[in-house]
Amino acid sequence: MAVTTETVQAALKDLIDPNTEKDYLSTRSAKNIKIEGVDVSLDIELGYPAKTQFDEIRRTVIEKLRTIPGIGNISANISAKIVAHTVQRGLKPLPGVKNIIAVASGKGGVGKSTTAVNLALALAEEGATVGLLDADIYGPSQPQMLGLAGQKPESEDGTSMDPLRAHGLQAMSIGFMIDIDSPMVWRGPMVTQALEQLLKQTNWDDVDYLVVDMPPGTGDTQLTLAQKVPVTGAVIVTTPQDIALIDARKGLKMFEKVGIPILGLIENMSTHICSKCGHEEHIFGQGGGEQMCKDYDTEFLGALPLELSIRELTDAGKPTVVGAPDSRAAEIYRTIARRLAVKVAERSRDMSAKFPSIVVQNT
Repeated sequence: MAVTTETVQAALKDLIDPNTEKDYLSTRSAKNIKIEGVDVSLDIELGYPAKTQFDEIRRTVIEKLRTIPGIGNISANISAKIVAHTVQRGLKPLPGVKNIIAVASGKGGVGKSTTAVNLALALAEEGATVGLLDADIYGPSQPQMLGLAGQKPESEDGTSMDPLRAHGLQAMSIGFMIDIDSPMVWRGPMVTQALEQLLKQTNWDDVDYLVVDMPPGTGDTQLTLAQKVPVTGAVIVTTPQDIALIDARKGLKMFEKVGIPILGLIENMSTHICSKCGHEEHIFGQGGGEQMCKDYDTEFLGALPLELSIRELTDAGKPTVVGAPDSRAAEIYRTIARRLAVKVAERSRDMSAKFPSIVVQNT
């Protein structure tokens, strides 16, 4: 039996990508299939970052192709290509930023900022270029969480700012510009102007994903983000508690009203395992996040445990993904981050740069 492009494609059609849950042929990930005699080479180009899984994907592809009778040497190159995706109508992606992901919650105290920083770090660990914007003007926490407290951004031209860098992330926060004890006694218009400046006057350097740590609630900042900032999608963070879910529903409906797609929901503090005896307990209730996803036809991205180490590492400026990379919680963050990136990859691509601008003028 001859080794042909068709036999290779048939084999790949039976191989399921563990992250997209689709085969590599239907997602057009399999490219440049070349056959020389009985030897085969091909590229698998993923639309999402998954550097930690490249070796495993390469192994499964080669194992599958070896089932083709008479096949010789197999060369499989695995890579990822992240592109810009569509945003709200009338807006274009920011310069230097391909995709903006808003991490939001309906109320405070659900671990949104901790979730945001760990998702950003997980995306970076998977090979993406990632920025993190702390949009919580009244209570910026990312400087402390990234170990950057007390540092200030530099400006070469007096107009724009260079983001600070930590653990492979590009970061910007109002907290870099004020004293840690200074309260932000600002009215709504000042807050929205500050958010726009932080976003548009930061020199983001070829960022694949800009994770925006949103303030809690559904006020001025969220409205500004919806009307003036090109957002690819939003993630809702909640706990299983009924009170938290009531406000999480409001946050979800707000994004729907302003035309920002919901990429999914993350349930934080889902379960607690006693460090002394190992007993597992659902302190804040059970199954609330999954039920909410069913009610609103939204994907349940994952559940995170309530652990002392998550709080300790974040307070110390080394969030779980970098502070305890081999921990169970770090692996959950990475799994959620990959799934989140897949959800972004499934969005329509932004094609605005492909078409010329047409200007009609009198001559």
